[in-house]
Amino acid sequence: MAKRILILCTGNSCRSQMAEGFLNSFDTMLEVSSAGTNPASRISSHAIQVMKEIGIDISGGYPKSVGQFTGESFDYVITVCDHAKETCPIFTGKVVHRLHIGFDDPAGATGTKEEILSVFRQVRDDIKEQFYALYTSKLKDHQG
Repeated sequence: MAKRILILCTGNSCRSQMAEGFLNSFDTMLEVSSAGTNPASRISSHAIQVMKEIGIDISGGYPKSVGQFTGESFDYVITVCDHAKETCPIFTGKVVHRLHIGFDDPAGATGTKEEILSVFRQVRDDIKEQFYALYTSKLKDHQG
């Protein structure tokens, strides 16, 4: 049975979308969703661009509200920003594991387009590294 995973951040426009993209690229048997405590109107174009640079297309996604998931059960609910960790709602469905893996918010980056993309690439690479470690240590075994 596939593991069900929900990744939460504030806007569901950058970090959680990238993490969802990575987990889906690591293993298509995982059931991965992402959501925000205060969803943005769209996914960050910079997040889409830096993920596309490494062959992962997240352009079909859209920010979703955590409220639509609170009645569901998950093997893992993972917060990727401190705000989401502090405001994570109570789930009426069963949540087996709650984890927090925090990342800086690239949406606040300023400067030239290249400087902003550099910040997004750094956060993307951090997310890939942390979520691959999580995948290999806890998610790869699909039993239980």
